Amino acid sequence: MGISIILGTRPEIIKMSPIIRECHKRNLDFYLLHTGQHYSYNLDKVFFEDLELPLPRYNTDVGSGTHAEETGNMLIAIEKILKKDKANIVLVEGDTNTVFAGALAATKLHIEVGHVEAGLRSYDRSMPEEINRILTDHISDYLFAPTETAKDNMIKEGISKDKIFITGNTIVDAVYQNLDIAKGKVDILNELELTSKNYLLITSHRQENVDNKEKFKKIFEGLKLIHEEHNLPIIYPIHPRAMKRIKEFNIDIPRGVRLIEPIGFLKFLMLESYARLILTDSGGVQEEACILKVPCITLRENTERPETINVGSNILVGTEPDKILGGVNIMINKNNNWENPFGDGKSGKKIIDILEE
Repeated sequence: MGISIILGTRPEIIKMSPIIRECHKRNLDFYLLHTGQHYSYNLDKVFFEDLELPLPRYNTDVGSGTHAEETGNMLIAIEKILKKDKANIVLVEGDTNTVFAGALAATKLHIEVGHVEAGLRSYDRSMPEEINRILTDHISDYLFAPTETAKDNMIKEGISKDKIFITGNTIVDAVYQNLDIAKGKVDILNELELTSKNYLLITSHRQENVDNKEKFKKIFEGLKLIHEEHNLPIIYPIHPRAMKRIKEFNIDIPRGVRLIEPIGFLKFLMLESYARLILTDSGGVQEEACILKVPCITLRENTERPETINVGSNILVGTEPDKILGGVNIMINKNNNWENPFGDGKSGKKIIDILEE
């Protein structure tokens, strides 16, 4: 069974890591194709090394651009590689332009497609990720749904239930596996002079927030209110694009908010696990916080991870400053006895078992 695993962003590397390890463990015929959607391969190389993963066989280094530029350039590059190094199945994960381009290129070449983390829906078509999810689900042959909710979403859209397999989410495997690696490699609390459960962590990178001057300013106003009320440091590992917007929008950084350089996943995982509370607009971070038993505030009006809301690990607050503060006040002392809805940490094994059968 020849498997081509196509990825292009760091969250995809993280969520594919359990599947990559399972393929390696079983000595399967597989290779990694890295599109370089968010970073050049050279910047991501350390990521593969930190997570102790094999390096990609192919790197297209497509880089950032408009959605059409990214998707078109990736389609061309991926098709050439799949024609040269044909696989029986292509695996993609999530909802990026890499995912849709990889699935479409494979489908056009009559190669089967497996979509990991299929069936997520925010029902907000203004989000490019939502378009990618829907299109990828409808052209895939194997749909690996993390939850019953995800399965139901696809059945409602007319996708055959025979294609759908509930496997849990590979992020659970990734958190457990990579947390073990992180504990032996990093000491981020000492590095940043922090103590466990005595700081808040924020990530904000989605274009609907950071590219919108009014919304991005309101997020910082909310952080100002939080620090004034709770007097805890707020750590913000900031993406270069978000930093560019801060300068462009002339946003003042409130007292108590510490902007730090982007950090590797192992360090970030440790920062998440020791945080008192996490604020985010990232879907993956909502999941990670839930798994790590850290209360989460989501800076959006909707989420494609409703399971986190249902179990009580997460609430939606949008970007209004008073609502952000109100959400923090609700969640900061939240009892973290919720059940993890994303599986038992064996999703990677289940997915490869299904493919081998």
